[in-house]
Amino acid sequence: MNTYEIIKELAKEKKISIRQLELNFGYSNGYLASWKRQNPNPVELSRLADYFNVSVDYLLGREEKTSLAEQYGVFSFDGEPVTDEEVEFLKSVLAAKRATEKK
Repeated sequence: MNTYEIIKELAKEKKISIRQLELNFGYSNGYLASWKRQNPNPVELSRLADYFNVSVDYLLGREEKTSLAEQYGVFSFDGEPVTDEEVEFLKSVLAAKRATEKK
């Protein structure tokens, strides 16, 4: 599967069309489809990886999809992986803490 097909599958999981995704990111119509024929822009690839909570390597087809808990090694006290939503919450708390510390 190429990068475009992977993004198309991820968009489908989020119940968003490729066109809506392009609009949300400020891309021109067909921008993502152009990735079928050419290398993706690394900055935009990274933005999409963050949006879909996957790695850039996953978008490039170089690794399997893992949860954020697996990527960050975050587990609950009972040894079960936490949900992606819980990881996102923890990341936001850490970001807020860092922002406060910089002041």
